[in-house]
Formats: sequence, C-alpha cells, structure tokens
Amino acid sequence: MDKKITPLSKLFLAIIFFILYAPIFFLIFYSFNSGDTMYDFEGFSLDWYRELFQDTRLLIIVLNTIVIALLSALIATIIGVLGALVIYLAKKNQTKNTLMSLNNILIVSPDVIIGASFLILFTMAGIKLGFYSVLMSHIAFSIPIVVLMVLPKLLEMSPSLIDAARDLGAGRWNIFTKVIIPYITPGIWAGFFMALTYSFDDFAVTFFVTGNGFSTLSVEIYSLARRGIALNINALSALLFLFTMLLVVIYYFITRASKVNGMGVRKR
Repeated sequence: MDKKITPLSKLFLAIIFFILYAPIFFLIFYSFNSGDTMYDFEGFSLDWYRELFQDTRLLIIVLNTIVIALLSALIATIIGVLGALVIYLAKKNQTKNTLMSLNNILIVSPDVIIGASFLILFTMAGIKLGFYSVLMSHIAFSIPIVVLMVLPKLLEMSPSLIDAARDLGAGRWNIFTKVIIPYITPGIWAGFFMALTYSFDDFAVTFFVTGNGFSTLSVEIYSLARRGIALNINALSALLFLFTMLLVVIYYFITRASKVNGMGVRKR
C-alpha cells in the first residue's frame, strides 16, 4: 500500500524547511539594505555588493578558497576511488571490514581533533602553515568521504560484468577504464561534489592549519563577524548561497545524464 502524506506531515516538513532557510533569506534580504544594520531596513541598495567587489583582499581569499576546494576535491577523488577499489578487491571480509572501520573513524572524528593533529604533524615535519598545509589537510579529510560515495557503487556492480569483459579479451586496463569507471561514475561525481562542499565550508580544521598571509572564506568570515556585523558579510553570504545552489543544479544534471546514459547502455 502507498503511504499518503498527511497534512500534519506536510506542516511539519514546512516548519523544518522554514527553520533551515529563514536565517539564510534573512541575511540575503538585509544584504540589499542601504543602512548599516540588520535591525531596520532603510531602503534597497547594492552598495554592499559594490563594496564587496572593491575589497581586493577578500576577493583573493575567495579565489584561495575556490582553488583549495577544487584541487583538494580532485586529488581526494582520485585517491578515494583507488582506495575504494582496494577495499572492494580485498579477498578477506575481515580485511574489508578493518579498512572500512579505519575509513569511517576519520569521518566521525571531531574536526577539532583532526585539526589539532594536523597542526602537530606539520609543526613536527617543519611544514610552513599556509596554502600547502590547508590543501593537504583538506585532501586528507575528503578522501574518506569519496570512499564512502564510491564503494557502494562498486559493491552494487555485478561481478558478471567483469567476467564478461574478460571473456571478450579485455585486459585489466580496459576493464578498469571501460567497465568499472563508467559504472561507478555517479559515485565518483557524488564523491567529488561532497569533497568540494566539505572543503569549501570547512572551518575547524582550516583554522588550525592556516598560517599568516593565507586564509579561506570560513576563517575570514569568522574573523569579520567577531569584529562586528557588517552587511558586506551578508552580501558575501548571499553569493555563497547562490554558488552552492549552482553546484546542486550542476550535480543534478550530471547525475541525470549518467542515469540516462546507463539506461541507454542497458537497452542495447
């Protein structure tokens, strides 16, 4: 029997979405305020957006954040896919369970512990805190997320696909590139976008491993908010929200295209 959504369930869902999105739209609304506070809307203005785009230092920080997010997501995706394959190809179930447990521990570990651990590691290794320390940290905490996204697709894949490819004379490389990779592509994209968003909004780990002269948006917004609420933060938050929505739309169309292509392959 199909379960019908009751009016009470709809109301509960509406309340949850309101609680989640109301603060965001509140920030966006006051980013167009001609006044200096969020207590009184004096009139519509784009002055805070103009001020934001005239702030060269903040634009450099935005660029730093995007570069770190893209690089860390790309590298973490490559390593994460290889890690998922190692777990999938492990012959003993005990080995698989051990590797999965080690992977999951990194996901559930508090960011403060991870950040402090990286800080101690980089200090002992003599690595200067800055771009590379942040990049390596983001790669490290993104890899387990990618593994978690890719491994279910590998476990879902029928072994008969690989056996059929071998029977047709395909080598290991052809099996990897023409059978396994196309099948797990949705999981790879999911892992990449999850790693991208985790890197983009991470604060705790980045706060520990950021050095003088280098910063990311999360750390910078925290510093600006401590000095007092300025509406250029609202303008920046509005643009970040739109950027996040754009990522969601892109991911939706990529996964939709992957599903359509997969259906086309099965129909053949």
